[in-house]
Amino acid sequence: MSTSIVIADDHPLMLRGLTDFLTSKGYNIIGSAEDGNAAYNLIVKLKPEIAILDIRMPYKTGLEIAEACKKNNIPTKVILITFDKEEELYDQAKAFNVYGYILKEFAVEEIENCISNVVNGKPYFSEEIASYLNVSNINKKPETLECLTKSELKIVKLISESKTSQEIADELSISVRTVDKHRSNIVHKLELDKKPTSLSIWANVNKDFLQNT
Repeated sequence: MSTSIVIADDHPLMLRGLTDFLTSKGYNIIGSAEDGNAAYNLIVKLKPEIAILDIRMPYKTGLEIAEACKKNNIPTKVILITFDKEEELYDQAKAFNVYGYILKEFAVEEIENCISNVVNGKPYFSEEIASYLNVSNINKKPETLECLTKSELKIVKLISESKTSQEIADELSISVRTVDKHRSNIVHKLELDKKPTSLSIWANVNKDFLQNT
């Protein structure tokens, strides 16, 4: 049976277009909604494997739905579609274990690749968003992590699990300042942009590789 999917968007044309497109490609669309409350109720009732959600909807935003799913241990993997390119929104999405994040204008081109990654437990981060955020090397695939110390490798693995610096510090019994120093060293060694989100994005994109290292 194909992957079960719920789609929600408060723009009827976008909702219909994405639903029709995925249906034509053989995906199992089990429900759709035009506002956040209806979308969340569908997720609770139908328990789809994936929920494709507009980031901004009436009553509940896509982010609020993702937060509720995380809080209530709902296993549905959330993919957000958005016109927004702000780093703050991506940081919130990462904190709520959002698996996919793509721009609306590229949704049709990217959604199948995104679903394929998410089904296999691999987060998908739109290259277009990386470009808009001016974050380079995000999709650079690591050939080796031998440049990292054991402590740095442990920390980057925890970052790929969407752990905050405070959570990492608590888990490893070290200070947040020490975690942040390690993060800075990792960014330098991996030649990533020195931006707050760059390492988090890179670690999410390469989660499978990191967890198998």
